[in-house]
Amino acid sequence: MGLLALFRRTPPTANVAKERLRIIVAQERSARGGPDYLPLLRRELLEVIKKYVNVDPEAVQVNLEREDGHEVLELSVALPGGKRL
Repeated sequence: MGLLALFRRTPPTANVAKERLRIIVAQERSARGGPDYLPLLRRELLEVIKKYVNVDPEAVQVNLEREDGHEVLELSVALPGGKRL
């Protein structure tokens, strides 16, 4: 081991690659605008609501918002005839 090797400090390659991957994944998620599960969640909620009330599929809105470091899931359903759940 040479004297210069003592002064060289290179970070482990695996840790650098892992951190870069985290940054890339975070950027991809923010660029998409929303999680992948929202369309599936909307479809499943619509199926459950239809068991009790006949609603138009366009009457169900699912939104995900980020507020103060928290994610807020908002579900809005326009029920026919003024009925409320």
